[in-house]
Amino acid sequence: MKYNFDEIIDRKNNYSAKYDELKLKFGKDDLIPMWVADMDFKTAQPIIDAIKDRVEQGIYGYTSRPNSYYESVSEWLNKRHGWDADSKWMIHSPGVVPTLSILVKEFTEPGDKIIIQDPVYYPFFDVVRNNGRELVLNTLKLVDGNYVMDYEGLEEAAKAGAKMLILCNPHNPVGRVWTREELVKLGDICLKYGVRVISDEIHSDLIYKNNKHIPFAMISEEFCKNTITCVAPSKTFNLAGLQASLVIFPIKEEREKFDNILGALDIKRNSPFSVVATEAAYRHGEEWLEQLLEYLEANIDYIYDYCKLNIPNIKPNKPQGTYLVWFDCRELGMNSEELSKFMIEEVGVAMDDGFWFGSMGEGYVRMNIACPRSIIEQALERLKTAIEKL
Repeated sequence: MKYNFDEIIDRKNNYSAKYDELKLKFGKDDLIPMWVADMDFKTAQPIIDAIKDRVEQGIYGYTSRPNSYYESVSEWLNKRHGWDADSKWMIHSPGVVPTLSILVKEFTEPGDKIIIQDPVYYPFFDVVRNNGRELVLNTLKLVDGNYVMDYEGLEEAAKAGAKMLILCNPHNPVGRVWTREELVKLGDICLKYGVRVISDEIHSDLIYKNNKHIPFAMISEEFCKNTITCVAPSKTFNLAGLQASLVIFPIKEEREKFDNILGALDIKRNSPFSVVATEAAYRHGEEWLEQLLEYLEANIDYIYDYCKLNIPNIKPNKPQGTYLVWFDCRELGMNSEELSKFMIEEVGVAMDDGFWFGSMGEGYVRMNIACPRSIIEQALERLKTAIEKL
């Protein structure tokens, strides 16, 4: 089936956070919304069909979860990434961020040091601080326009007694797809000093040509036992609103502990729709995904070429993964508050402010490019016009 990613779908007044919360988040609602990370594309037709079949039954009671649910995830991970993750290691969770918060709270102690690698997805900061743990920043280094890990700083933090590291693999917002060599260096340091790794791999299927996602736990038996992995169909197939993710625990006792926590909160079950959508996605969504990746990569190329030709003082990166472009706006000479106000008031585009991702994000903005190209064209024209007026 051929999918049309150029189709404009009106999401206003349809309970879409991306559109209906513009005024709440940015102070006005006449903006092009390119902030929160969901797509403006319809999902794969087999997923829509599976949900329709479930809707037409007309009964939406408590939902059981068949063995085929986890088996579909296991088969997908093996096929796409070469990771033979046992389906028995998996537990459903309502989302990756709630999972991270539970893992921080239940698998560390108050006051423990937890490492994150900024600039990074801003809920990472919250799940550490809000649970009474000490945040340790292992800031990425920008070398010749490419973000790399600071292994010397990581070893110092690990040696100082850090108990956990939350890895963003692939990395949001800078779009790095970490290589095996990079991950091995990180993993060896964590093993040496007893630092537990939580690997957020929610963007792992959104990988562009000449790059390959390496599941961190797949690298070795030692890494596997030291890692808890979070995956989900939400970013890959635009299903975030269904609130379904999966946590992969190779260690049985930890898996049972997490399961008991979800049971105490009474959040162990899928919704009637997420259970069928997830399995349909992993079994029948690959055709849609391959077409999506081609379209997204063309969007990235368009943005890069447009800025280079028309607004050279704005420098977008070319992400290796994710559908998020990291714009370097430092040549505009604005501080964080001025840049944020400029994008809202003068450009008229709602993007995530770079400083949300940590102090190293000051002077940057993050654009969600998972939308029809005509919307990107409109946003870039607005940006060009506003900059010309400066």
